[in-house]
Amino acid sequence: MTQLVASGLAASGVNVTPNSTAIPGLSTLSTLVGSLMAFGLVLSLAGFVGCAIVMAIGHHGGNPQWASRGKSGLLVCLLAALLIGGSDLLVNTFYNLGSSIK
Repeated sequence: MTQLVASGLAASGVNVTPNSTAIPGLSTLSTLVGSLMAFGLVLSLAGFVGCAIVMAIGHHGGNPQWASRGKSGLLVCLLAALLIGGSDLLVNTFYNLGSSIK
């Protein structure tokens, strides 16, 4: 059954592409997403500084658990900044990969 539906869709030649002019307010939405990215980067930076402080307090206070959690937090903040900064590249890469499937 699914093969029949899939072959029918392939035979009909469905071709849908993104249309950036069809929806009014799309530029406003793009601006909003850019603002969210900037907000996320500022939060990543604040988290990085906070985790560095926790790591330093834990290290100098003789608390290895705090030092370890501070180090983990540093890595999480760096990973978050990496994903935020590369999100458009990642989404476009997977979109292009998906659109090239025949």
